[in-house]
Amino acid sequence: MKRTILLAVLLIVTVLPYSAVSGQNNVIDEIVWVVGDEAIYKSEVEEARSDGQMKGTQWDGDPYCVIPEQLAINKLFLNQAELDSITATDADISQNAELYYKELVAQVGSEEKLEEYYGMTIDQIRNRLYESRRQEYVITKVRSNLISKVKVTPADVRRYLKDMSPDDIPYVDNQVEVQIITQEPVIPQDEIDAVKKELREYTERVQNGEISFSTLARLYSDDPGSARNGGDCGFFGRGEMVPEFSAVAFNMTEPNKISKIVETEYGFHIIQFVERLGDRVRVRHILRKPRIPQESIEKCLARLDTIANDIRTGNHTFEFCVAGYSHDKDTRNNNGLMTYTPNPGVPGVSKFELQQLPQDVARVIDRMHVGEISDPFTMHLSNGKTICAIVKLKSKTNAHRATMADDYELLYDIVYNARCQEALDKWIREKQRTTYVKISDGWNDCEFKYPGWNVK
Repeated sequence: MKRTILLAVLLIVTVLPYSAVSGQNNVIDEIVWVVGDEAIYKSEVEEARSDGQMKGTQWDGDPYCVIPEQLAINKLFLNQAELDSITATDADISQNAELYYKELVAQVGSEEKLEEYYGMTIDQIRNRLYESRRQEYVITKVRSNLISKVKVTPADVRRYLKDMSPDDIPYVDNQVEVQIITQEPVIPQDEIDAVKKELREYTERVQNGEISFSTLARLYSDDPGSARNGGDCGFFGRGEMVPEFSAVAFNMTEPNKISKIVETEYGFHIIQFVERLGDRVRVRHILRKPRIPQESIEKCLARLDTIANDIRTGNHTFEFCVAGYSHDKDTRNNNGLMTYTPNPGVPGVSKFELQQLPQDVARVIDRMHVGEISDPFTMHLSNGKTICAIVKLKSKTNAHRATMADDYELLYDIVYNARCQEALDKWIREKQRTTYVKISDGWNDCEFKYPGWNVK
């Protein structure tokens, strides 16, 4: 089973220009390391340090030792990527870069504050983020290739557990398995019609020159993330938005043109085209979500109450009711069993700690007994929708030291990650011996994690 590994070698995402860090002191940039044919500049170190401080990074040692070494290791990986012809496409990285950009905007409060903080234009910031994410993607591919032959057997896991001191065996918190049945309250057609009428009126007001699209978005859009930026979604690539939204956005070509009404899982939108940059587009949108009447919610809860009683009295099994009544496509084909994916590409895990469950579910499950069926309750999803649900507590495991019988997946991950790290450490040390490295005076008085740099 393949796992995604959390490595001790950190990827350095550089964003800030050197002028934003120390330009006010009129310090001239300088080369501090040379790795092969690649230089590492003091500005890169300062950029990474400033970016790390913004994210609350705690360096394991002097940042002026740790950061250059991490950058040097990245150079080794990037050099291997060239040898192996590993590249990244726009589709591979644009979504990740845009998500991180939006996180930065949310963190500082606005795009204007972001420009001020970084001393760069928005386009410059986006380009730097795009390049850093490109390097990160390529490095990840190289590491994946290097650990592709790592294998772990049940015997390896058993041996690992046997050799551990009892006090070092991982401690597992209380865990639960939960089955769920969900239903969506019916939204009356007149409510949907009213929302569509509002959106058509917005379009008419913009086209008549009465008000700008961005002002309407700030006033009325139900998407708080983009509303404060006048509905601006920033640049995004295909596949980054839900399909219905992307299909319309990528078919638009005329600046300031407003689309017809688009329905997605989030509600109803109108989209205004802004510009295109290569394979990415930039649009504004206004989202309106139809209101769910309390009467519809109560009817939905009543239906689920009847279903819960049928299960409790033995008329039907929970699994039968999942197949016949649940609206949740993610759990319907799994007997209602909730799962999560800890790492990309890894099969879903059904055992949750309470804090890993959606809050609405965790509150209900907290005081239930194994096999018990809950009363119906409402859930608020990440897309803003309100749904109704009942749950069954399938199993509960009390806090304990990890065992092969109950926690094989956890122990497997620990052993697998350790083996992968060993493989990467071995590769780095071998690469060090064959790579030209020069460290400037004042930057080499360090206790490096990998002391074997072949300094010339």
